[in-house]
Amino acid sequence: MNELKYAVICVDDDPYILQMLGFQLEKFIEKRTTVIEFFTDPLEAIKNIKQLVAEKIEILFVVVDYQMPHMTGAELVRSLKDLFPEMKFIMLSGQASAIHVDDLVNDNLLESFVSKPWDEKELYSITEGILKKVHN
Repeated sequence: MNELKYAVICVDDDPYILQMLGFQLEKFIEKRTTVIEFFTDPLEAIKNIKQLVAEKIEILFVVVDYQMPHMTGAELVRSLKDLFPEMKFIMLSGQASAIHVDDLVNDNLLESFVSKPWDEKELYSITEGILKKVHN
């Protein structure tokens, strides 16, 4: 029986960052029910998120870098929020300016912003808070 119900999406143009995120997230994401998907291309991420949603897989949250090819993380968040208003986002970046992040926060589009390099405990705390909201 397929128990897969949820997905966590990570979008960053740096494969090393994705690898680190995966390593850290796998420590506290329930693997039996949740898949963690990784994308270096935001356009590919959008396509796959639409497919997961069509398959009735709930996206728990999306971790997104700010500086990427094809579109910024802010543009990705805004385009996905237009399609899926309830989707939760964590921005992870060493490049984002405070103005761009403040705009997203003021527009209530981000759950949190985390500067690179990040602290694993901080990432855990943020994701735990999101997961508690989702599962209640």
